[in-house]
Amino acid sequence: MEEISLFLILFSVLAGYLLGIFSGLLPGIHTNNFALALVALAPFLAERGVAPFYIALVILSNAISHTFHDIIPSVFLGAPDGDTALAVLPGHRLLLEGSGAEAVRLSALGSAGSVVVSMLFVLPFSLFFAAVYPYMHEYMAWVLLTIVFIMLASEKGEEVKGQGSLAKYRYKAYALLLFLITGVLGLFAFSRENILLPVISLGQASVLLPLLSGLFGASQLIISLLTKSEIPAESVSKFELSRKRILRGVFTGSTAGSLVAWLPGVSSAIAALLAGLFVRSDFDRRTVKKESIEPEPGEQKSFLFSDPDSDCQTLESSKEFIVSVSGVNTSNAIFGLVALMVIGKTRSGAMVAVNEILDTGSPDFQVVQLFFAAVLLTALFSYFSTVWIGNNAHHMLRKLDYTKLCTGVLAGLAITVFLFTGVFGLFIFLISTPIGMLPSFMKIRKSHAMGVILLPVILYFL
Repeated sequence: MEEISLFLILFSVLAGYLLGIFSGLLPGIHTNNFALALVALAPFLAERGVAPFYIALVILSNAISHTFHDIIPSVFLGAPDGDTALAVLPGHRLLLEGSGAEAVRLSALGSAGSVVVSMLFVLPFSLFFAAVYPYMHEYMAWVLLTIVFIMLASEKGEEVKGQGSLAKYRYKAYALLLFLITGVLGLFAFSRENILLPVISLGQASVLLPLLSGLFGASQLIISLLTKSEIPAESVSKFELSRKRILRGVFTGSTAGSLVAWLPGVSSAIAALLAGLFVRSDFDRRTVKKESIEPEPGEQKSFLFSDPDSDCQTLESSKEFIVSVSGVNTSNAIFGLVALMVIGKTRSGAMVAVNEILDTGSPDFQVVQLFFAAVLLTALFSYFSTVWIGNNAHHMLRKLDYTKLCTGVLAGLAITVFLFTGVFGLFIFLISTPIGMLPSFMKIRKSHAMGVILLPVILYFL
């Protein structure tokens, strides 16, 4: 490797970090957009003395920074990208409970913690997957089918005292129905991804934008509008989650993200689903008991559905799940780099770009060291900026009318979908939105809607 410049290294990391803030905060902009643009600019920059290594550093730093900041629109706007779709519901719930800034801070902690855990996993996972990877591909469909079975079997639905022992099977049937509906929707959309005609083209248009924005973003915003929710007053963010839950969230998220980074066709969204199997993800339903209320004279007898202990557990589960999902995304980005180094396979658009720019096969040891140093430096910057933005975003949004804000974000999502995916993307968005509202009426976990990705991937491997 040619002589390196400390100034250019720091400048590259800073540039990637700032691009990550931009792509993380704006729905519809992904790290792949910048990665593709930088690949196109690489020859031009090389002519002016900028080595491919520094461009790869920008791409890597962008990918890491993005995984920290992309939680903010998920929490405050209900606008997900592919990696934070499952965080929309618990994050938005925490916002309405007055803990939006805390949700962002917990997410930043989950991402930062996953950097540390991932570094510990690098050596053992590299040795393990280098040995077993050649045998894994043929069994991938069965691994995913097992995940789906566990996910459906664990669905208990809304627990109301006295509803009967067979009720849980009804909710499992609802979960299977939602999984199949979203799975068919995913098959329909992915098979026609080539007809997306974006108004603004920033590389390859992805049908995931309208699918996930409708299923997990717009649907939740409409539910919030129907229930007349509003952003409450909030104090300075603080942690109200036990150390045990934080450590479990970081560990499960980091493990899931690190594992799936080696697997073809398996995104960090599916890794978040895996992590959710080990976290009490009951944030998208309420466990209630039916208590009668004695009527006033002349009134009919009514019932109160409440369980304060359940509400407390639900909030804690929401917080732990956000820690876990954030850990998934960051560790997945890190191990995408490790997978490129160990097995020579790319598992993300960013790593495809890095591989194409370097064009030297596996990077040498000095390059690897600098890459990991860039990851640590970017993570440090990103933690503090994510917390700062999370603390201040609430104060700005608090001054706005929540109904008008939700309506504006809905319109913004629709416009974003149209600009980046065209008329067909907008059509998919309009179909996905009412389907995404079904779990709220079925009283089941919304994570079953990840069938939109899981079913097409399973059929691909079969």
